[in-house]
Amino acid sequence: MKKIAILVPERAVAEGVTGPRYLFTTANQFLHSAGKNPVFQVQLVGKNNEVKVQDGVYSISTDRLLGDTEQYDLVIIPPIFGDITKAIKLNNEYIPWIRDQYNNGAEVASLCVGAFLLASTGLLNGKKCSTHWAYYKEFKERFPEVDIVDGGVITEQDNIYSSGGANSLWNLLLYLLEKYTNRETAILASKYFAIDISRESQAAFMMFTGQKDHNDRAIKQAQEYIEHNYQDKITVDMLARMVTLGRRSFERRFKKATDNTIIQYHQRVKVEAAKRSFESSRKNVTEVMYDSGYSDPKSFRNVFKKITGLTPLAYRKKYHRLSVDVYR
Repeated sequence: MKKIAILVPERAVAEGVTGPRYLFTTANQFLHSAGKNPVFQVQLVGKNNEVKVQDGVYSISTDRLLGDTEQYDLVIIPPIFGDITKAIKLNNEYIPWIRDQYNNGAEVASLCVGAFLLASTGLLNGKKCSTHWAYYKEFKERFPEVDIVDGGVITEQDNIYSSGGANSLWNLLLYLLEKYTNRETAILASKYFAIDISRESQAAFMMFTGQKDHNDRAIKQAQEYIEHNYQDKITVDMLARMVTLGRRSFERRFKKATDNTIIQYHQRVKVEAAKRSFESSRKNVTEVMYDSGYSDPKSFRNVFKKITGLTPLAYRKKYHRLSVDVYR
């Protein structure tokens, strides 16, 4: 019997608590129906008998308290809601508990931005981790010792697991379910819960808005120029002259401020424009390619797929709001 502790920290996202419990208890029902013994003993663990979650909108009753002396096989850390710094401070008591459970043999899994609470334990130092793509920059700044996996849906290292943003948590839960039972049970659960069991990247969901939360005015000027003229041919030397900086100094400052090289930034702006066009217009792939500043179909396809994880045509079919009419 696998003993699973689903933590109920204050300001947890409710689905991050109820979802795992629902999945593993339903898996027990699947196994029972197949004439097999249940595999999972699932308990909600918190510092109080009742915990306010999702900014106080909901309350969840716990099964066990942190002070109870119990060792688990798997500890699941749900996403936390709202201000990350305040949420971690509110849940400081969980940090040594998680560390002790891991050091005594438990596996640990964080869901989405639950990675912030997990990383606060120090257990992720020197290891790779996934979290919601919108929190990459904040996570990197807070935990520079952790190797954040760009676009990752699931990461696993040394019996520590993490998932990407939002519904990616279900992919990790299915992964763990398959590990503890078998492929057949995981596929049955994926069908029951209508989850794409094969998704490997959250890249297609990522929105590039340009990192401007810095105080380098020259770099902001260059960013704005790129964003307003992305269809044109833009060179590093041209931008450096525009902001009156030497090329090497400009490249160094741009990378430091945006976490992208100039070429990467320009590519991401162009691909973001292409994504928006695919989502909202009837233009075909060639038209969008030219509108985005590309002239070589192979180059456009390669860059687009590298950033989004999908080909331009696949992205258009998947996210175009008029795709039902266009492709029927």
